[in-house]
Amino acid sequence: MAEIPNPIVLQRADPYVIRYKGTYYFTGSYPAFDRIALRKASRLEDLQRAEEVVIWEKHETGPMSHLIWAPELHRIQNKWYIYFGAAPNDGQSDDTFNHRIFCLENEAEDPTTGTWVERGKVETGMDTFSLDATSFELNGSQYLVWGQQDLDIPGHSNLYIARMENPWTLATTPVMLAKPEYDWECIRFKVCEGPAVITHGDRIYITYSASGTGPEYAMGMLTADLDADLLDAASWSKSPNPVFTTNAEAHMYGPGHNSFTKAEDGVTDVMVYHVRNYTEIVGDPLYEPNRQACAKTISWGTEGPIFGKPEAMSRWTPTTTEVLPPDGSHE
Repeated sequence: MAEIPNPIVLQRADPYVIRYKGTYYFTGSYPAFDRIALRKASRLEDLQRAEEVVIWEKHETGPMSHLIWAPELHRIQNKWYIYFGAAPNDGQSDDTFNHRIFCLENEAEDPTTGTWVERGKVETGMDTFSLDATSFELNGSQYLVWGQQDLDIPGHSNLYIARMENPWTLATTPVMLAKPEYDWECIRFKVCEGPAVITHGDRIYITYSASGTGPEYAMGMLTADLDADLLDAASWSKSPNPVFTTNAEAHMYGPGHNSFTKAEDGVTDVMVYHVRNYTEIVGDPLYEPNRQACAKTISWGTEGPIFGKPEAMSRWTPTTTEVLPPDGSHE
């Protein structure tokens, strides 16, 4: 199929795309980290020019008042849910931010309309830094996978899974599936975050991102059988090597924090991810706005998904840290 023009959306890190009844819905981290916005289009390549609808803004004070990160939009039991990370301040405790996971709910058919209701914090049983929640349904059970810090394990975040009682409440004790342990997961920061779930054949895969948010950022992968006990850490195998990394030849650096969707044919799998196309970053790369949302088709082999390499941008991208208007206009 034809190559997807990239970026699909400018200056949106942590991109999440879901295709529902022929429409693509997109969200991601807003550069000011102060709101959650959605846009929709019938084609991935049209998302950049689509209207951006702000559906929620941070509180003035309290646990949802700072650093709104990585919203994800999910369709669960005929309702829409958004999971996101938020903090009570911009500061850090023991070199780690103070985020927790929160949930919004909307009963409308179109998530850009209707009323979003705050369902509050997702209690994980651990009162530590947590973020990047994603959800999936399998064999009649709903699961949550997310990143969270364990103060007894070196690093900032590990990956956990639990079965859900409802979309904002866990039914089981969290089980750790992965922690930063390989060299490629521990560059600048020891991090496993940004999980995304895809199934194919008789297996389920969880991709995740690791290390700092600069060129070192890369994706790893966990694999389990579909009929396995997903709440048993022994059911999962972890790739010792990254599965998607910087492609310096194409000037594509630090790809990661991906999601999965389908192409317009409803069959071909598509990976959506963020990436930068330069390395000259002034200051903390976390706050540099030019992580662009891109998409590429993936293929399958006997060992699982074949991601290839991030391909060069085919559309204009900014070269300064100025935050663009939502439509990306730069004239």
